[in-house]
Amino acid sequence: MTVQIKKVSTRKELKIFARFANRLYKGSPYYVPSMPFDDLNTFDPQTNGAYDFSEAEFYLAYRDGEVVGRVAAIINHKANEAWKVKQVRFGWIDFIDDINVSSALLEAVAEFGRSHGMTQIVGPLGFTDFDPEGMLVDGYDKVSTMALIYNHPYYPEHLKKLGYGKETGWMEFRLTLPQTPPEQHARLAGLVQERYNLKLVKKTRRQIMKENYGQKVFQLINQTYCKLYGFSILSEKQIDQYVSTYLTFVDAKMLTFVENEEGELIAAGLSIPSLAGALQKSRGELFPFGWWHMLKTMFLKKPDTVELLLIGVRPDYQNRGVNSLIVVDLINTYREMGFKYAETNACLETNVKIHAMWEYFEKEQHKRRWVFGKEL
Repeated sequence: MTVQIKKVSTRKELKIFARFANRLYKGSPYYVPSMPFDDLNTFDPQTNGAYDFSEAEFYLAYRDGEVVGRVAAIINHKANEAWKVKQVRFGWIDFIDDINVSSALLEAVAEFGRSHGMTQIVGPLGFTDFDPEGMLVDGYDKVSTMALIYNHPYYPEHLKKLGYGKETGWMEFRLTLPQTPPEQHARLAGLVQERYNLKLVKKTRRQIMKENYGQKVFQLINQTYCKLYGFSILSEKQIDQYVSTYLTFVDAKMLTFVENEEGELIAAGLSIPSLAGALQKSRGELFPFGWWHMLKTMFLKKPDTVELLLIGVRPDYQNRGVNSLIVVDLINTYREMGFKYAETNACLETNVKIHAMWEYFEKEQHKRRWVFGKEL
């Protein structure tokens, strides 16, 4: 049957695009629904600061009048300039198990790239590292997280058949939280704190907003992550956007900051209770009762699992054991709050520094994901 690709051109079509994956995975015990209203803000040039240096188009695949797939085509000019590449990204890609559908979607992205002078297609990637990225290639029987992509096992098989190869990969770990911080981390934390005159800092949500700690955190992320695969430096507009997204609703007890003797922020750790169960119950929608499931998970009846959103250490303080200060504080906090497990989210296979943090934990490496690529 003929597959028709249509570029999204109306708000109604964009809403269909945003909700397609939730419909495709309805009833899956492992898929964690996205929140369409949040995705729509990401897709909107008026609310997403990445459009200041990016171009994007969105496509729906139809067969016999029914939507059977979706994909976004994105060119991040800032990232391309930083990494000296000419890449078009494919993101938010979902499709039924029909290679004619996946092929047609990816060809639409490739043609968008060619028309803008690109020489390579890569993905799944979003506008930035704070969008869903990486296609699951192992761990299909594990519950996903709020921040990461879940996909059927046939997805990577389609890409391989279409000539795509691995560009880079991530691993994910599930940690069993100890009753007390690992001895090695606790000992190192004390030594580091004394040697470099560092102090752990806790802030209320009001203090975080009043003292611009959100901006400080994401400026730190710019410094920390700038050399990681595909990262593009966040603009002030993007930083404000992510502060509003991440730091206005999190439990401040689960945020750890480290300052040096000059009062500069040199490290931070951000985490949240796992929202997987709440999102599954709400099916990704805030109304009529989705907001209650989210609120209850965040502040009332927490799950047994915490998601580690990010840990960052300023480059001039890396390799000094500063991360141990964060680990010790967070482990103590998690135990007080009743958490038993932690999801690390995605760690680049080549990021030996982050892997070393989990060396002394009981852990399971339970998922892998890849970015695929092909020359145009």
